[in-house]
Amino acid sequence: MSLIINRRAAAAALTAALLVPLSACGGGDKKSDTGASTSASASAPAGAKAANLTVLAASSLTDVFKAAGAAYEKAHPGTKVTFSFAGSQELAAQVKQGAPADALVTADTKTMDGLKAETNDPSVIAKNRLVIATGKGNPFKVDDLKDLADTKLKVVLAAPEVPVGRYSKQILDAQKVEVKPVSQEPNVRAVLSKVELGEADAGLVYKTDSAKSGDKVVTVDIPDDQNAVASYPAATLKQSKNAEAAAAFVTWLNGPEAQKILQDAGFQKP
Repeated sequence: MSLIINRRAAAAALTAALLVPLSACGGGDKKSDTGASTSASASAPAGAKAANLTVLAASSLTDVFKAAGAAYEKAHPGTKVTFSFAGSQELAAQVKQGAPADALVTADTKTMDGLKAETNDPSVIAKNRLVIATGKGNPFKVDDLKDLADTKLKVVLAAPEVPVGRYSKQILDAQKVEVKPVSQEPNVRAVLSKVELGEADAGLVYKTDSAKSGDKVVTVDIPDDQNAVASYPAATLKQSKNAEAAAAFVTWLNGPEAQKILQDAGFQKP
């Protein structure tokens, strides 16, 4: 009887000894799997590789894209988005000169269409409209486009090769309003700045830009039948060294999170 008990005890001890390393190994595997999964999720979320992206974007997107970029980086840990803002015509020149960048967003389709050799298929991510921005308090009582023809007014416009300048000329010509601007600026932000600083009495800018000025300017709406719609196409650049990540960012711009950010900033749906 004693011999049987001893054998049973020895067998139990041997079984326990074998189970300990197996249990430790199983626990280690589980911990390792969890750790690997967490690390992969943090560094490269599903559907997009982590990368440092450079995006060339129209000046009128400055504020909203800073917010969009922060949201994208938060949703895609490991990815850094750097923006370079300028007039669309300046951005086009940079692309043609081979500036290192991954994606492009312009304030008009015409500029984007001129870059078919350098870009992949674009998609419109937002739209905008023009308004008249006047000096604080609107001292000259500007109510519509025809008021801009008053020679007493110092009116500033964007240069005709700039999208907002081209839109401005389009709507002024349609209403047969002749304006002799005191200056023609390289982008919409420069036009707005002139009005904010009192260097001009009025100017034509995008609605979203004027809204960001607060009480520095008075915004005068232009009726839809006298206005122009600005479309913002986005495309990846063929020269991008981060093609997959760039495509993911452009796709995201068309998604619900980015669209909410754009529309909350006053941009219209594509």
